[in-house]
Amino acid sequence: MKRRVVVTGMGIWSCIGQDLQTVTESLRQGRSGIIFDPKRIEYGLQSGMVGKVPCPDLKPLLPRKFRATMSEEAEYAYMAARQAFEQAGIDNEYLKENEIGLIIGAENRANSICKHSEIMDIRENSMFLDPFSLFKEETSCCSMNLATIFNIKGINISISSACVSSSNALGIGYLLIKEGKQDMILAGGINFTNLAADATYDAIGGLSINNKNPLHASRPFDTLSDGAIFSEGAAMLFIEDYEHAISRNANILAEIIGFGTFSSAKTDVSHLDSDGMIISIKRALSDAKIAAADIDYVNAGALSAPYEDAQEAIALSYFFSKNKTMISSTESITGHEMAMAGASETIYSILMMINDFVAPNMNLVKKIDQAKDLNIVKDIQYTKLNVILNNSLGGGNSYSSLILRKV
Repeated sequence: MKRRVVVTGMGIWSCIGQDLQTVTESLRQGRSGIIFDPKRIEYGLQSGMVGKVPCPDLKPLLPRKFRATMSEEAEYAYMAARQAFEQAGIDNEYLKENEIGLIIGAENRANSICKHSEIMDIRENSMFLDPFSLFKEETSCCSMNLATIFNIKGINISISSACVSSSNALGIGYLLIKEGKQDMILAGGINFTNLAADATYDAIGGLSINNKNPLHASRPFDTLSDGAIFSEGAAMLFIEDYEHAISRNANILAEIIGFGTFSSAKTDVSHLDSDGMIISIKRALSDAKIAAADIDYVNAGALSAPYEDAQEAIALSYFFSKNKTMISSTESITGHEMAMAGASETIYSILMMINDFVAPNMNLVKKIDQAKDLNIVKDIQYTKLNVILNNSLGGGNSYSSLILRKV
């Protein structure tokens, strides 16, 4: 018999808050975390906006032997993981004595590599490099560091699938627990914005240049959207078998009941297509054994990029055209959190479910034609949510859909 999978702990380090309470209030108030950073313009980018997070001070928390091998993302991930373990009631002794899996969604380490390249160009001697740079440059930097710090002895996997990386991390974690391969898994994602990597998106016109109005520049599903705004941080969820959670008297926050993922090959890697998203959502609905009409709310992956938003609107209209299902994109206040987006947006959705509200799709003045029949929420809605679809989309035609249910 397939096992039920529940969420018992969450941790967040995002531009709209570095704890669950602050993030909840930001969602409720539509409080944006996007700022204008003049350093981006000085570097040569056209887009000066970003969702930045503060750098945590880890000196009081970790000895130097751990901090030496951690990248910026790993530092964010550590803070989010601490929160998730604490909420789940998992202490150091429990971590030492039990097997817990670890799956992190991550992307490239361009920032570290660029720094080392600059040093080599100037010094022409590898002896000037950080001796721990090898570990910081790995895509698996976060998973290897968290496993060591927290004594995690289960599976240890890093997943890189563009902006659906952490949604897939959660989905694969869900499947492993459902099939009885693990009882508990810490799953999530991380992202770090750096000028060199962002410049490539800026070069193709993929980023918003509404620099004079950063709080209102992220405009999912709006006719005036002119590109995405990248954000950074980390989001971690502690997921486990339902019976296991009950046996240790854990507080259950939500249940994952469906997962679908799909990669289509209908366009080139730089464009998305609605057909692939439709298949991903269909698979999640089939896995959950529910109909689209059973979904109360959709947290869309819409990132305020005109073409991508239009394709997602077409896909969502296939299921939710002219019906009561509420839709919004939290990326209107967070910007696009890339590899961490699936995990962070799952946390945002669960916080809405727990607190009985739907965060609005901010900055929506006029809907794009493809979204005209969708019930996109422009103002906060206070209502009970029983079933939520979290939709993610990424480069390379990758799509991932998670369905959550209130327990």
